[in-house]
Amino acid sequence: MSVRRVALLTAGGFAPCLSSAVGGLIERYTEIAPEVEIIAYEHGYWGLLLGKKIVIDDEVRAKAGLLHEFGGSPIGNSRVKLTNVADCVKRGLVQEGQDPLQVAADQLKADGVDVLHTIGGDDTNTTAADLAAYLAQHDYGLTVVGLPKTIDNDVVPIRQSLGAWTAAEEAAGFARNIIGEHRSGPRMLIVHEVMGRACGWLTAAAAMKYREDLETREFLPGIGLSKERWDIHAVYVPEAKIDLDAEAARLRTVMDEIGNVNIFLSEGAGVPEIIAEMEASGQEVRRDPFGHVRLDEINPGQWFAKQFAERLGAEKVMVQKSGYYSRAAAANAEDLRLIKSMTDYAVECALRGEAGVIGHDEEDGDRLKAIAFPRIAGHKPFDTTTDWYVDTLAAIGQA
Repeated sequence: MSVRRVALLTAGGFAPCLSSAVGGLIERYTEIAPEVEIIAYEHGYWGLLLGKKIVIDDEVRAKAGLLHEFGGSPIGNSRVKLTNVADCVKRGLVQEGQDPLQVAADQLKADGVDVLHTIGGDDTNTTAADLAAYLAQHDYGLTVVGLPKTIDNDVVPIRQSLGAWTAAEEAAGFARNIIGEHRSGPRMLIVHEVMGRACGWLTAAAAMKYREDLETREFLPGIGLSKERWDIHAVYVPEAKIDLDAEAARLRTVMDEIGNVNIFLSEGAGVPEIIAEMEASGQEVRRDPFGHVRLDEINPGQWFAKQFAERLGAEKVMVQKSGYYSRAAAANAEDLRLIKSMTDYAVECALRGEAGVIGHDEEDGDRLKAIAFPRIAGHKPFDTTTDWYVDTLAAIGQA
């Protein structure tokens, strides 16, 4: 396959890999196929529909390594679903009567794009697959090679998504300062709300990282600096049912004994119960263009804090969210290694015309490959029988 021009786009929510993945793709093309032109659509499918693009010039190609030092996305993100015509029209991305898929396809044709690299979660990559199928039906050859980005680490069947390790480490660091507030008042309840709409992996991994750090520290109980007060006392994920009464009784004992309770809560935990309560009271539950409930508007952390505060006899309550802090961080060393292997392989696949989402296939011995788009799905549940998670719960007395 002859590749003359490739396009990059990042879409969906941020993750600590986007800037580095963009940099890695640019570096690899420059190393092995410098003749290939590179463009990037600004703000993902938003820019594709509007024809907003950046031409990657020689200076950017020469200094693309700088992108590994930053979080966020240099080319911008947005949440746009090409098959949600009404939303695209409402936002002014297409005109009434236009098909967003056709508008996007026409733009790719006009720009002479042979390969489209999408860096995003299941929504981003399945949307790209819809686009590639549409183009194939209209006799235009486009190879789409996706990279899996999500801090939730919940893309089926990919073992590890880009950015998730960093997000867990960053959430743990965020929690250290938040839990430092535990002596700002007597009977303190702290809820650390972690991103994770339908998967608890990030919350669980953040808790594990936090406790790993805790084990390295020396404490001074004689002046109130005790490990027990700095520890986590509960971890709640969407995959496990929460018995509020039983947990309240257990945590009341903790509060009585040490004077504070620290909770790690996945934002998706208990959401069905919260939605049912809201709808029963006549409140509107708003959703994004992909049909997902707007979790920032229903505030799971506040809901859980309300449920526990009175039961625990808390005098002071703090709810803090680490999501935006964690997801915009620069990739850590562990993620940088994963990004390097995946971006290098993505370019190899692109140059030979092999489409799919790059990842270690859990259904094929964890082999790194281009996984066919029809096999990609979101909301892979976190396995709560995972040894390190079971050990975490046992250590905090929740098992």
